[in-house]
Amino acid sequence: MGFNKKQWSWIFYDWANSGYGIIVTTAVLPVYFKSVAQNSGVTQANATAFWGYANSFGTLIVSILAPILGALADYPHHKKKLLSYFSFLGIIMTFGLAIVPASQWQLLLTVYILSIIGYSAGNLFYDSFLTDVADNSKMDALSSNGYAYGYLGGVLSFILFLVLQLTNGFGMLSSYGVARWSFVLAAVWWIVFFIPLLKNVQQVYSLPENPHPIISSFKRVWTTITHLRKYKVAAWFLVAYFFYIDGVDTIFTMATSIGMDMGITTTTLMLVLLVVQLIAFPFSILYGWFADKFSARKGILLAIVLYFGICLYALKLTSTTGFWILAVLIGTSQGGIQALSRSYFGKLIPKESGSEFFGFYNILGKFSAVMGPVIVGVVTQLTGKSTIGVASLSVLFLIGLAIFLMLPHLTTDK
Repeated sequence: MGFNKKQWSWIFYDWANSGYGIIVTTAVLPVYFKSVAQNSGVTQANATAFWGYANSFGTLIVSILAPILGALADYPHHKKKLLSYFSFLGIIMTFGLAIVPASQWQLLLTVYILSIIGYSAGNLFYDSFLTDVADNSKMDALSSNGYAYGYLGGVLSFILFLVLQLTNGFGMLSSYGVARWSFVLAAVWWIVFFIPLLKNVQQVYSLPENPHPIISSFKRVWTTITHLRKYKVAAWFLVAYFFYIDGVDTIFTMATSIGMDMGITTTTLMLVLLVVQLIAFPFSILYGWFADKFSARKGILLAIVLYFGICLYALKLTSTTGFWILAVLIGTSQGGIQALSRSYFGKLIPKESGSEFFGFYNILGKFSAVMGPVIVGVVTQLTGKSTIGVASLSVLFLIGLAIFLMLPHLTTDK
């Protein structure tokens, strides 16, 4: 299915912030943080827990702001402005990670939390632009390709990082220096590939201009909350999404820390993450094909069941081989479940209020990301085994599956 210039420009924002997702959130900063924290006397278990708590706090802030920001973005010309403001916050804070002294692990976490706010809020507006660049017939394919090319962009930026790491900056950098320059790489990658969206994508759907958009946004959010019964399917979908996406986001965020707790070397972890990104690229597109052939609903159900099995498999993790298998399984469905959830929800909502509704979509996704890392952190501290923490997430997939199964089939879901 071919895409126009506007749609490709939208896709490339996922490519743009993919460097942050793989380098900062998943691959480098967790390892870097645990190293500097443990050098400052923090235990391994507590370092893992603090990392989870930082992710939870950053996403909590975005969760609180998401509905109001989304409602505000529905007014003319606001969506791109807000996307730009928060994206540049994320970019600047990613640069900031490179200049925080290695001895100040608390400050490092603070800057990281601010970068999460920029990254997560930016994705709220990026997601809501889906209704501006595609009709219902193209949403599944476009959303899936967005995630797919995001993973491909992650692979390419990650390869650049690996070159930096393997050469030690061509003999000029220490391991800490490599980590810091990788944050610079992620920030530059983000800003360069953000340019196509800034130039080519415009807000199509909006509410009438309002002289007091902030006050009006608060009122609209309250009105929407009190009238959610008008959108029962969308409301129940959000409840199901809250639970199952919790597990997806938590596994992605905590994977590197869990591998380190198992004694897997940093080099092996980097290779595993690269392979996951490579696998996720074609499988995200495959999920888009599956949705077009059968339905997005069936694609989401398939992914939830696979993730439930992944959590149970985590109980058996005792070796590097097992971790490889787990990572490959995650790569097959991670992009697909996120892409189809986004497009499925896009078909349920009124387009002129798309950002407001995606605000609720993101608040539930972000609140779930608050709960999940805390669950893993607490269970890890209580048992001393992070694999048990991952397995405990299976109940969230089970609840999400049960609720999603009750949703009706959509006539627009093809």
